[in-house]
Amino acid sequence: MVAFQLDASFANATLDYFTKNEEHFKKSMPQWEEDFLTFEYQLKLLMKQQKEIQAGRLFKFWLFEASENPSNEIIGDISLNNIVRGAFQSCHIGYKLNAKHVGKGLMQEALQACIDYAFNELKLHRLEVNIMPSNINSIALAERLMFKKEGFSPNYLKINGKWENHIRYAMLNES
Repeated sequence: MVAFQLDASFANATLDYFTKNEEHFKKSMPQWEEDFLTFEYQLKLLMKQQKEIQAGRLFKFWLFEASENPSNEIIGDISLNNIVRGAFQSCHIGYKLNAKHVGKGLMQEALQACIDYAFNELKLHRLEVNIMPSNINSIALAERLMFKKEGFSPNYLKINGKWENHIRYAMLNES
């Protein structure tokens, strides 16, 4: 698997990724705008993400298969978002995986590389991930990666139109 930051030229690829995984992603994502599944929306979103990346508030990794005959199909994404510098040096992590690749260990591999990047390159001190209690695969993944459970946040995020509880996990850079 390989990870890249994408520019606006990948709007068709991101549109394909979200379209093919619409039902899978809606279980754990905020409700999409009406025009989310359009080329124009994906183009604007990629351009907005580029600005956030340039401002240092976001790092977005798009995941692709690494093979002799790689396709342009996105298999997942990881966001280091809400990056706060100064005394906090922290961010939230969000991640998704194409439904047909769930259970293959790919996200664990990708998240470990992302964690290493966040701590060693970005010099962040704290990474936080918030997971709905019903998402047992994601909870198990966070625990395998040694995130520590910090607490429970009732009605934390509005997911697909409904306020959902989340379990808060964090990892500290001890170096």
